[in-house]
Amino acid sequence: MIFVTVGSQKFSFDRLLKKVDQMAGNHMLVEEVYMQTGNSTYEPRHCHYQNFYDRDKFVEMVEKSSVIITHGGVGIVVDAVKRGKKVIVVPRRAGLGEHVDEHQLQLMEQFHARNLICACMNVDDLPYVLRMLDSAEG
Repeated sequence: MIFVTVGSQKFSFDRLLKKVDQMAGNHMLVEEVYMQTGNSTYEPRHCHYQNFYDRDKFVEMVEKSSVIITHGGVGIVVDAVKRGKKVIVVPRRAGLGEHVDEHQLQLMEQFHARNLICACMNVDDLPYVLRMLDSAEG
């Protein structure tokens, strides 16, 4: 299972949700996809989704997932890394109106430099990043 979570910020993160939903619709993802869409406005057509999961369900989703695709929030990134999950971080960008500053980009760069997560700056690169993640398994 792939779990996508975009945090609880007041800003939407439609850019990430649309791309993953498109990939699921084009059969580019072999696993089922579950999303916590937060305050985003996009409604996925090819993925299971809910705006927010309660804490217990959220932890269950993280535990069940083989891959977590997330914004650059420190909480989910640290939790997923501690649990040994494969993590792809697509940071929210202030320049796109997704956040107030670029701290998620800075966090992502630090974790990526330590080989703890896979960085994905551009959502159009997500299929490539997923393939790289799969090929790095073996």
